[in-house]
Amino acid sequence: MDTVLVTGSAGGVGAWTVDALADAGHEVVAVDREAPPSDERRADVDYKGADLTDYSETHQVVNAAAPDAVVHLAAIPHPEDHAGSRVFANNVESAYNVFDAAGAAGARVVWASSESLYGTVFADEDWLPERLPIDEATATEPEDPYALSKVVGEEVAAAAARRHGVAAVSLRLSWVTYPGDERRREARETFDPATAAPSGNCWSYVDVRDAVAAVEAAIDPETAIEGHEAVLIVAAENFLGRDTAATIAAVRGELPAECDLDGDESVFDCSKAKRLLGWEPAHSWRDSSTTDGDTPPSSGH
Repeated sequence: MDTVLVTGSAGGVGAWTVDALADAGHEVVAVDREAPPSDERRADVDYKGADLTDYSETHQVVNAAAPDAVVHLAAIPHPEDHAGSRVFANNVESAYNVFDAAGAAGARVVWASSESLYGTVFADEDWLPERLPIDEATATEPEDPYALSKVVGEEVAAAAARRHGVAAVSLRLSWVTYPGDERRREARETFDPATAAPSGNCWSYVDVRDAVAAVEAAIDPETAIEGHEAVLIVAAENFLGRDTAATIAAVRGELPAECDLDGDESVFDCSKAKRLLGWEPAHSWRDSSTTDGDTPPSSGH
């Protein structure tokens, strides 16, 4: 099987990705700032510690692994707990170093971009696009350091694809949720349109299992990709169980002039992911699960 290097391997999506790829028989190199203690490691995974904002360290771990694909999930995941300059610098520097090293190694690049780059989630003002649903052609309008780092990261991925002739896929993930995670249920049960604050992504999400499935599809050498492609990876419906357009109108007091949404469907159109990767969301908040929401079922992390 192929060798796949996964950065951010100790994070939520990272741990699930490492487990899924190892279970599928890939040779997995799991990279995070620190390698985990020996009693928290899978025997069939090679763990490495590296500072991905350091160009030399990044190239060392990638060169040593000689991967067929690199899955870049390491990042500061939002702008709320760190200085904005740190969020931007960390995410952009690590993306450049990882993509440059991956491209030089001839490895396919897949990484976690975000739906926040449209101007959602962390914007200071209420955000509403010119039309709904949103797709990959919708203008990116970031105003916070995290979203801006994702816009720049996609440009870095595209540059690496051009320079090194490798395929690069930016997965524009929505809010990643986990089996057994109570946050969606609590938000749904306490939701009141009359008092609710506007939602930056209009109550969209994606199940971690579907996020991992997108990663697996994107690294598959049989998936025909040339250059760089960005694809939205979002659940089919909002997590409120309410009519999406009606809820946006009730909370915000308006809708875009062009709005073509049916029932509770997500405001994000993932048809490109289906066309390019053969990916469709398979999990919904309606699924019943008692699985621990913090770690993948088979992981020692």
